Amino acid sequence: MAKKFIRVIFPGSFDPITNGHLDVIDRGIKLFDELIIAVGRSPVKNQLFTPEERVEMIEELISQRQMPGVSVESFEGLTVEYAAEKKADVILRGLRSLTDVQYEFQLAMTNRAVAGIETVFVMTSEQYGFTSSTLIREVASLGGNISNLIPENIYNRLQQRLKKDQRPQTQDQSFES
Repeated sequence: MAKKFIRVIFPGSFDPITNGHLDVIDRGIKLFDELIIAVGRSPVKNQLFTPEERVEMIEELISQRQMPGVSVESFEGLTVEYAAEKKADVILRGLRSLTDVQYEFQLAMTNRAVAGIETVFVMTSEQYGFTSSTLIREVASLGGNISNLIPENIYNRLQQRLKKDQRPQTQDQSFES
């Protein structure tokens, strides 16, 4: 009997991608034949990097780490619709804590009821159990050292972005829309 080819999507905002995300990706690619990192476009989240910038940074990581079978794309709309468009068999989600379990369980049940797609959960390594992109952005914006929680190229881009965003506005800039 031939082995079935299984494509999985790993959706998220990845703003920015963290070592915890990479841990889930490393574990996921061992389980599935193809893994698509699906960078979501969210009009409700206050995002630091544009979807295009996030895709670019993640592509750079994939290239550096030589990760065959892994690709990255941005998408808009429902994750289940994107999964169907990509003919994905599974949605991959990382779990950090019991709080994640409750939310992710509800989401997985809804996705299965609405679209018939299964969700596979991967526990992140304990050293990343407390990290989130939101926490990384907050700590970095307050000057904290998060260099051990995100890849070096992402850390450098984050530092550049925060310096750019913290420049004092001139009188001319204050009237721009």
